Amino acid sequence: MMYEVTFDQADQEFRVLLERELYAIVKFERQDNVFVITSTKVPDSLQGKGYGKLMMEQVLPEIETMGGKIIAKCSFVVSYLERNPQWQHLLV
Repeated sequence: MMYEVTFDQADQEFRVLLERELYAIVKFERQDNVFVITSTKVPDSLQGKGYGKLMMEQVLPEIETMGGKIIAKCSFVVSYLERNPQWQHLLV
């Protein structure tokens, strides 16, 4: 299934449409091609359904396509990257 990913540079966030107008949010601060990921959020009603993983699987390829690198300040992202070494090449 494809999920719609919106890159909102003005609000410094990626939004991933999950279900019926419910979005996962990845907040960042951008420094040139480095995305400092400061927080992530999955709607409370969708917690525990694997949407955090899905969110990262949608956002990281977007960052990679943009030629970006990441610094993970969000504990969820740090943990995700530890469990998914295939994305560690994006770390600064």
